[in-house]
Amino acid sequence: MHGWPSPINRGLGEMVTRILVMSDTHIPYRARRVPETMLDLISKLEYEVVVHAGDLCGEEVLEWIKSLGGELYVVSGNMDFLPLPESATFTADDVKIGVIHGHQVYPRGDIVKLTRIAKEKDVEMLISGHTHAPLLRLHEGVLHVNPGSLTGVWGGGGGSLKPSLAYITVNGRKIHVKIYEDRGGKVVVLEEREVTL
Repeated sequence: MHGWPSPINRGLGEMVTRILVMSDTHIPYRARRVPETMLDLISKLEYEVVVHAGDLCGEEVLEWIKSLGGELYVVSGNMDFLPLPESATFTADDVKIGVIHGHQVYPRGDIVKLTRIAKEKDVEMLISGHTHAPLLRLHEGVLHVNPGSLTGVWGGGGGSLKPSLAYITVNGRKIHVKIYEDRGGKVVVLEEREVTL
């Protein structure tokens, strides 16, 4: 994994996988760059896996994500013209995780339709974007994580208009999710939840 640290050992044989999750950067069309608050937060977080749920837009964003190190899962959004897959799946500890942008369902963020996609892909956690609004929700046994927009730009459905990202740790079947948001130049934990699947 490009010299990145391996999953941390918590003792007693337990391993923890840490995942940095972002989406909807829309650089350079709606934003010029990732806000300093988010860059500073990313520099302080430790992770082995990086996920981007689409609408990167510029190739420079893809190169930046690759430079972060770690195992990488990036999917194509409806505004992307990069050679990226429409979906990705991977396993973190004992949890199967799927990644899509979210433009596959209408209306945006429809939890029932997103859950249907998760079950079709046989995943227990579905990471998606497209709404530009953070979401952390358990629905019919599927944990949904939407990190919102890393740059806080507007989306077709509005969005929070605040830069945000998600940070996930997986330990066996236990998942801990934090969603961070920039509120006026100060990063806060918007939501935090622990779920055992």
